[in-house]
Amino acid sequence: MENFKFTLPIQVRYGDLDPQWHVNNARFLTYIEQARFAYLVELGLFDGKSYHDLPFIVADIHIVYLAPITLLQNIQVGMRTARLGNKSVKFEYRIEDQDSGQGLATVENIMVAYDYHALKSIPVPENVRNAIAAYEGIPAFPPEK
Repeated sequence: MENFKFTLPIQVRYGDLDPQWHVNNARFLTYIEQARFAYLVELGLFDGKSYHDLPFIVADIHIVYLAPITLLQNIQVGMRTARLGNKSVKFEYRIEDQDSGQGLATVENIMVAYDYHALKSIPVPENVRNAIAAYEGIPAFPPEK
């Protein structure tokens, strides 16, 4: 998984399959969601307990399906932060076959910093910005325009 510091192996389950015996397109979202939560835990930004303390809410997702996934296939999701904005971040994902490295899907996801207690968007918190920037080796603040 070149260019991805974070990867997560995924177990394909029987219930992920559709009548054509490949993983249903909606399950790809579940796989990237699993990776996103594991990424936030890895960076110390989510304790895995209080969902009201998550720092982001989904704003936009684009998936490019490259190949079907089958039941016994060993797959993994690579995830990275491509951009830290003022109130949002852009995450990128690659779902691939662990054995061959074949790309199965690419995903771009915009997440907005969100306060679930106040129910409103907020600037990306400094601790979140610093943790992501340090992990990814990217600028903590967007370049001046």
